[in-house]
Amino acid sequence: MRRNHGTTPRTPRVLGALLPLAAAGALTLGTAPTAEAAAPVPLDRVVPAPASVTPGGTPYRITRATGVRVDGPAEVRRIGAYLAGLLRPATGYPLPVTDRGTGGIRLRLAGGGFGAEGYRLTSGAGGVTLTASTPAGLFHGVQTLRQLLPAAVEKSTVQPGPWRIAGGTVQDRPRYAYRGAMLDVARHFFTVAQVKRYIDHLALYKFNELHLHLSDDQGWRIAVDSWPRLTTYGGSTQVGGGRGGFYTKADYREIVRYAAARYLEVVPEIDMPGHTNAALASYAQLNCDGVAPPLYTGTQVGFSSLCVPRQVTYDFVDDVIRELAALTPGRYLHIGGDEAHSTSHADYVAFMDRVQPVVARYGKTVIGWHQLTGARPARGALAQYWGLDGTSAAEKAQVAQAARNGTGLILSPADRVYLDMKYTSATRLGTKWAGLVEVRRSYDWDPGAYLPGVPASAIRGVEAPLWSETLTTTADIEYMAFPRLAGAAELGWSPPATHSWTAYRARLAAQAPRWDALGIRYYRSPQVPWPAR
Repeated sequence: MRRNHGTTPRTPRVLGALLPLAAAGALTLGTAPTAEAAAPVPLDRVVPAPASVTPGGTPYRITRATGVRVDGPAEVRRIGAYLAGLLRPATGYPLPVTDRGTGGIRLRLAGGGFGAEGYRLTSGAGGVTLTASTPAGLFHGVQTLRQLLPAAVEKSTVQPGPWRIAGGTVQDRPRYAYRGAMLDVARHFFTVAQVKRYIDHLALYKFNELHLHLSDDQGWRIAVDSWPRLTTYGGSTQVGGGRGGFYTKADYREIVRYAAARYLEVVPEIDMPGHTNAALASYAQLNCDGVAPPLYTGTQVGFSSLCVPRQVTYDFVDDVIRELAALTPGRYLHIGGDEAHSTSHADYVAFMDRVQPVVARYGKTVIGWHQLTGARPARGALAQYWGLDGTSAAEKAQVAQAARNGTGLILSPADRVYLDMKYTSATRLGTKWAGLVEVRRSYDWDPGAYLPGVPASAIRGVEAPLWSETLTTTADIEYMAFPRLAGAAELGWSPPATHSWTAYRARLAAQAPRWDALGIRYYRSPQVPWPAR
């Protein structure tokens, strides 16, 4: 089975708010660094671990005279403005964004084999240069630059500095093209502002996919004009009977826009044919007996199903997918497909045979939970594996066969990267149906060799889901996500050669002051040598 089963911290300034561009002017070089401060952050202290680090040379010091120099189209200037917006509050420096002058912090697009998201960062006494083939690569390089500065740079008030960046070169690119995190807004609803805050945390660690679980038995969270009761009635509650909520189309577009500005693609999920009680309660005709069940606020799974034989089911699915696809510029649309215990196998296969072409008709690629491999996955579809180490050999073999036949896999093993699993038996939040998942267990596995019989080429990436049965606040989200979210990011980004628990736990510990500065409430695992507060 997948999921049977305080007080929000002060909100710091919005990370990377895209501030109005500073008036262009002459750029003055930063002054040479001094020896008055402790050594700058080493180039290899970054999470996720970079592909290659070559330290050496004199650090660069950001001063009041430093500017952000942009070479390239408007998108590069926007990233420069984002970087300046990150640095201004804590440094107190103007950091003008300009296309003139020399030195300072330079962002440039160029060839050179960086790939779709890779970058090179070079630092020396005269300045720092970020080079990439794409704006996404530059943006990821900015996150590395950010981590190479003292953690106090994340604060919203002026800090004493100094602001030095170690000398040398970082060459970096991701292991996997798909590096995702999922937020369940169906069991408990989270506002646009709360989702944006999570997006900012994901951006810091180079995630590029935000999977939103928008519907389930307990709530329907996205407006569908052709079926309005889905939200007005089906979205009116949540686990435990709270008031629920939903996103208007304008709300959803704002989440998509905000994510895209941080180079995350939104992957919306409408779970079906099971996990559909909110829809069944909203419209009686979606039930085989024509009777709407009551709204559901519990946490059991597997009891609901759309009526597979009825044509109205496919009219409903077509309308929902059409409207959601029109709102979503990204490539993917997730159709769920797990825990359909109330649907016969024959009906499940028939349902998937009819629904997958609908997704394609509206220009999207299907993602489904790995139970999709028990049907007939569409060409190009991705299956998201959430099984455990103890999942049956037959089920793993089914997934492996689909992978050998061309179905790509996203790995989300529940006893590794489900962020809602309790850390220990004493953890107040979360569930433990998949076991207790401490920080080392969450990190210490290799996606490329995890499933027997699956070719490494079939692995498209890693995703860390966060189910919300027990989570109601931003503080809850962050306590369960951190520090495990950083490990999932590293599994998706960093090359296997960098994978070492001993080295990682030291780099992870060094993230703690940054999380403190950002107001993130996190679990201080005894497995990690955290610095004293």
